[in-house]
Amino acid sequence: MNDQDYMKLALQLAKGTAGQTSPNPVVGAVLVKNHQIVGMGAHLKAGDPHAEVHAVRMAAENAEGATLYVTLEPCSHYGRTPPCADLVINSGIKRVVIATADPNPEVAGKGLEKLERAGLAVEVGLLGQEAAELNRVFFHYIKTGLPYVTLKSAVTLDGKTATATGDSKWITSEPAREDVHQFRHRHDAILVGVNTIIKDNPSLTTRLGGGGKNPVRVILDSRLRTPLDSHFVTDGQAPVWIMTGNIIDPRLKKAFIDKGVVIIKLDSEEVEVPAVLAQLGQRGITSLYVEGGAEVHGSFLKNNAFDQVVTYIAPKLLGGREAPGSFGGEGISRMSDAVGLEIVDVTKLGGDIRVIARKTQGEA
Repeated sequence: MNDQDYMKLALQLAKGTAGQTSPNPVVGAVLVKNHQIVGMGAHLKAGDPHAEVHAVRMAAENAEGATLYVTLEPCSHYGRTPPCADLVINSGIKRVVIATADPNPEVAGKGLEKLERAGLAVEVGLLGQEAAELNRVFFHYIKTGLPYVTLKSAVTLDGKTATATGDSKWITSEPAREDVHQFRHRHDAILVGVNTIIKDNPSLTTRLGGGGKNPVRVILDSRLRTPLDSHFVTDGQAPVWIMTGNIIDPRLKKAFIDKGVVIIKLDSEEVEVPAVLAQLGQRGITSLYVEGGAEVHGSFLKNNAFDQVVTYIAPKLLGGREAPGSFGGEGISRMSDAVGLEIVDVTKLGGDIRVIARKTQGEA
């Protein structure tokens, strides 16, 4: 095995923890001495030891003189845990191969500098693109202070999300619906509009075999029309945050608070997407999965306030002038103003196709 092979293993370790380390990045580490792996580890969740700690503990005395392969620059500051750069130095590691630097201002090259000052051989950039892709959400949040937004929809081959009468169960197959729950598991929060709550009364939880992490459930509800007996209000499965306008009934607000719901009253009369994202970012939400209807999706499109689109396409045809599509609102009037996307993945799930597209560099 060579440097690239060991870094690939570190990346695999990091990938296995996707969705469970927020607001921290995913990180994998491998320690190698005399062409043998003597330690490895991954950061499992915020507050737990970092990947380098697990690897060094496993290696014990074999860490001395070893090479560390790590997917992200070791931290150099005291957070919930001590600096990993100090641990690396004190363990006697002689060489550190790092996939990518950390954009966090508290780290941002300081870890590299500390290692080099201590006399360690430091190399940066091996499989850096792959490592940056793994921490796409973390890097976005660190740079912008806003959550990474994914817009999800399920449509027929002719682009319909329901029949003209509103029937939408089910457009896609079971494998596609299970994939949706994987996405819920990997996101900090899930968002829908109040009309979805009134019409469908969803639970908005993660339902996977063997369990899964439930995201914070966020509802856009300018007038606080959400029924108090909705599933997500009464089931106690995950936190509920309702974003409202600045004109709501104080008694109704108290009724929701008494049920454990967090009411976030915005400054405007109507809930606006930029203000919603700012509030979520301030509350530590790094990733947002939007499962709203056409009007909610249209609002995110209007504000160019999204990063990724995940669309499940079922081999069915509905037709109908009144049958809804996945994006509503006023839409974009000129083709030249369309938001450009790059398709990064096409996967077959059962009889359906999942397409993942992201905004092109110029649209970011």
